[in-house]
Amino acid sequence: MNAPRTTTSSPPRSPAPEDLQHQREAIAALGHELRLLVDATVCTTAAVETLHRPADDVRALTGQLTGRRRQPTDIPAVDEFPGGVRMYSPVTGAGSPLAPPMRVTPVDGGAEGRCVLGIAHEGPPGYGHGGVSAMLLDELMGWACAAAGHPGMTISLRMRYQGPVPLETPLLASAHVTGTDGRKIYVTGSITTEETPSTALVAADGIFVTPTPELARALFPSLNHTT
Repeated sequence: MNAPRTTTSSPPRSPAPEDLQHQREAIAALGHELRLLVDATVCTTAAVETLHRPADDVRALTGQLTGRRRQPTDIPAVDEFPGGVRMYSPVTGAGSPLAPPMRVTPVDGGAEGRCVLGIAHEGPPGYGHGGVSAMLLDELMGWACAAAGHPGMTISLRMRYQGPVPLETPLLASAHVTGTDGRKIYVTGSITTEETPSTALVAADGIFVTPTPELARALFPSLNHTT
């Protein structure tokens, strides 16, 4: 089995501004095709002998992704962290094969997100996994904190599942900051369908906290290498 060549050199430098858009477009194009592949993989009823052929092809493609391998603490050079583009986010990342991906729009005091869940996000047949709903709202509530001028990290998230979230249906997620107490930020969120935005299928209450500068440096050491 071929594996990507890896090194553990210093974190990658940010691409030049004129190259950044082209790199993001290439990442998004690969992410789009991978999402189609994931969707086809979880939907196929192909025979066993047929499945072996694309498995070999995918293995060969994986071997082409050579070069330096990003480490868990590295911030991708194409990202804007904190509070901006996250190309590989499993919720919003255009480059992630796991993401719907959700499109986020800041609104007064919060944020809105739109996406369509596929069969890869399935829990009960025909409906989204409850953990996926929690992931969507956790991410969006973090965006709401940033949009309200209080970026923070989740310390508490309470979910209420009021109805099943349908697959292959345009969804609308909303999140709003309801108050602050020192470094704590209180946020609410919900998921509806775009067709019936007044009927919450999932609701959430969360508490986020803005890390101190010292904690932020300890949690995200790669921030020291970014500009």
